[in-house]
Formats: sequence, structure tokens, C-alpha cells
Amino acid sequence: MLKVEKLNQYYGQSHTLWDLELDVPEGQCTCVMGRNGVGKTTLMKCIMGEETVNNGRLLFNGDVELTHRKVEDRSRLGIGYVPQGRQIFPLLTVEENLRTGLAARSDGVKQIPERIYELFPVLKEMKNRRGGDLSGGQQQQLAIGRALVIEPRLLILDEPGEGIQPNIVTQIGEVIRRLIAEDGLTVLLVEQKLPFARKYADRFAIMDRGRRVAEGEIAGLSDELIKKHLTV
Repeated sequence: MLKVEKLNQYYGQSHTLWDLELDVPEGQCTCVMGRNGVGKTTLMKCIMGEETVNNGRLLFNGDVELTHRKVEDRSRLGIGYVPQGRQIFPLLTVEENLRTGLAARSDGVKQIPERIYELFPVLKEMKNRRGGDLSGGQQQQLAIGRALVIEPRLLILDEPGEGIQPNIVTQIGEVIRRLIAEDGLTVLLVEQKLPFARKYADRFAIMDRGRRVAEGEIAGLSDELIKKHLTV
């Protein structure tokens, strides 16, 4: 579904991503892991076009080259993105927040898919409340719902469980598995919580100092790899 080839990225004179390669198979959840500051969020922003790629390639759905496409083009191709920190509109209602995602659809549909409310019933209950009045967990559900409004083929989630209550984290994990099983969605996840990754991801990729240093089936995430690359 997504293939990252020899990706290099710089912030000024600082080389942040080094010949990075990553495969995200269709219909699975791939979890990118690593300590703070190794380039995980930078990689997600490069995939979405929010950061400039200096060289390398991003291939989506086989042969669609993303590297020099605009951010809005990537959404219209079917890539949904939930950034770290959620970035909802606090003064808009839940329904208005969801409607902002409709502009990125390529088919011109103007109605919020009922699937969003099926996955997150709380959003239907609170659709007239302002986004800023929701709890952190509810805001995260809203951010994911907004990304799903475009009915994407690939959903990118940057630390969806950060700073929210455990029961909502569990709900998000279960929604990820439902989307894969029932909708055939592909998920690319950044997550540092090992129990969450082991329960809900199919594959892992570990980053260290801007490089991918290990990858494989989630069952292969060994104690040795965890100790070497993930423990603080």
C-alpha cells in the first residue's frame, strides 16, 4: 500500500532521516516505534507532504509517486492523517469538525458517512457540542473520525493513545482492528506503548537516529530489540 524508498530529510544542516526504507502492506496495521526524537513524526509529516523530502521516493498504492504532490492531493488519493496532538478546531462543533474533512474527498460527497457515528457513537451524541468542550479521549475520537470522513485507503495515526484515558485507548485499538477486518483499511501507526502495539498491530518497524533499524511481524518484536532500541 505504501513504500518508502531511500528517504532523506534535513532540517537546515541537520540530517534527520537517513536512507529510510519502510513497507506498509495493504490490509494490515504497521506500527513505527522508537525513542523520542528519532524521526517518527518527521517521517509521517514527509508522507503527508508537511515536510520537504530532499531525496528518495514515496510510492502509494503500487505506482503513485507522492514525493512532490501537495498535501491536499494526498488526502484526495485516499490517505487520512491524525497528527500528534489531534489538532481539532476547538470552537467548531463536533459535526462542523467532521464536515471540514469532506472538502478533501475526491467524489464531492457532502454528507458525513454514518460509519463514523457507528464506530464512535459518542460523536453522534455530542455532535452539537464544541470540540474544545470534549475530553482528551473524545477529541482523539473526533480527530480519527474527521480523518475517516474521506473514507481513506490508508490511515496514519501519530501516537493516538497519548495523554488519554485507558478505556478510550482500548476503544481506539478495537476500532483499528474493525477498520482492517471490515473495511479493508491499511493503518500506519506511531506508538510507543508496547502492550498496545503487541495487541493491535500486525507488523513493527523500529527507528533509531533517523534510520530504520529493525522490522518484521509483531511476534518478532523480541526482548533484545526492545532493550536495544526502545527502553530509556
